[in-house]
Amino acid sequence: MHVDLFIPCYVDQFKPETGMAMVKVLEGLDCWVHYNTEQTCCGMAAYNAGYWEDAKEVGEKFIREFQKDRPAVGLGGACTGMVRNDYSQLFYNSVVHNQCKSLQKNLKEFTEFIVEKRDLSRLLMKLDAKVAYMDACQALRECKIKEAPRAILERIEGLTMIELPEQEQCCGFGGIFSVKDETESVALGNRKLQYALDAGADYIVSTDSACLMHLDAIIRNQGLKIQVLHIAELMAKSMQ
Repeated sequence: MHVDLFIPCYVDQFKPETGMAMVKVLEGLDCWVHYNTEQTCCGMAAYNAGYWEDAKEVGEKFIREFQKDRPAVGLGGACTGMVRNDYSQLFYNSVVHNQCKSLQKNLKEFTEFIVEKRDLSRLLMKLDAKVAYMDACQALRECKIKEAPRAILERIEGLTMIELPEQEQCCGFGGIFSVKDETESVALGNRKLQYALDAGADYIVSTDSACLMHLDAIIRNQGLKIQVLHIAELMAKSMQ
């Protein structure tokens, strides 16, 4: 199966290794991956800040960067949700209306795509670790991503999955919220991390890199004994 990759701009700029991990996993599942190097931001940051015209400008460019007849895989629920949901309002009755509808139909979040479209039994995954799984707010609410990542983690031999309390509570990132209210943002992040530490987790894992980058900053600042991993990185790490 040929697939287009949707790599969020913050992954491209700050966590390219997560994108490479996704490629490794998809290729292990017999996917031929295509990445348009001209791909830029989907416009979510501008849209959430109220700059809709700016979001529309970059969003229109983004839409044109995908093949209309090819599945697309998004690395993260927040940006995938932006395209699948908010683009409907931004590009209604516009010159890219039909292209937008096609992309929305073709686009799946990474874990969603793997569970729905590929055969997980093709991957031999083994990792001796305790993993605290954290639902990402936008993945959960915008894309309804809940069971897919858990189904993947359950397939990794030797892995112990820990369910964190208060799964629907934000980790504190929340896009521009973390800039506008740093104190509350860090407090929420500490709460998540403490749950994982109390459970003896080696890693805290999620589907969205922005949330994990937020937690990682707190971990580094406080010298905590835990690591963050995107689920794609965890899968790549566990592949035999």
